[in-house]
Amino acid sequence: MIEQEEKVTSPVTRRDLMRIMGLSAATVAAVSAQAYANPFSTLLATKASPTDGDILTFALNLEYLEAEFYAVASTGHSLSSRDIGGQGQSGRTNGGRKVSFKNPALADLAAEIAQDELEHVRFLRSALGDNAVAKPEINLDALRIGFANDNEFITLARAFEDVGVSAYRAAAKLIENKDYLDAAAGILATEAYHAGHLRSHAVYASVNGPKLDGKDQVPSQKNFVPTDKNGLVIGRSPDEVGKIVRGTSSDGGAFFPVGMNGNIR
Repeated sequence: MIEQEEKVTSPVTRRDLMRIMGLSAATVAAVSAQAYANPFSTLLATKASPTDGDILTFALNLEYLEAEFYAVASTGHSLSSRDIGGQGQSGRTNGGRKVSFKNPALADLAAEIAQDELEHVRFLRSALGDNAVAKPEINLDALRIGFANDNEFITLARAFEDVGVSAYRAAAKLIENKDYLDAAAGILATEAYHAGHLRSHAVYASVNGPKLDGKDQVPSQKNFVPTDKNGLVIGRSPDEVGKIVRGTSSDGGAFFPVGMNGNIR
């Protein structure tokens, strides 16, 4: 049985989240209305279909963010220099600190996920070879939460995992190389395990975080698993993912102050 924990003393409101990420009410409504549209429609309407390399590179940017978040939260340290170099603009990771976990089970989960995310970074970098992009600048304090206590950690970690799962779900149909598809499926499944555990922690600890966008389903006792009307996990396009992690401009903001590296930004 997971221990009950204190609620976040200063939760981020939906208005705060929208303001920080640059989302307007109209944007959220538009995303909600397109919940079952082609998840890559925004990208495909403006340019040719992304290559497998483009997709893996976009995923690597997200894995850098997750890996840094969990590394700092569980150890107080960022990734080593051996895991962050490559093509494009490199940058520091700012903000965050080691979480003083009260729940030992949550601390153990954070440490395990930190290792998984580090391995994802290394795996994608290996798959991309000389084309692997560098870790861009990351701001872990973009939302001013995540590290003060167990529940702040749960709030931000749940968001990262649900977004990660949705990104891999949407990308799967566009990956042509079967080996890459197999790898993406493996990472998606791992991220889904992470998300499931964190959503359960959120429910048991009464963590009621704000919705990330019109597709988000906040964890509750009646909604442990976020799925669509067909029982399938939600998918998000790079544009939709980007609006959550770096704001409305591809030039950067939120967790990626100067944007991401690669062709899909």
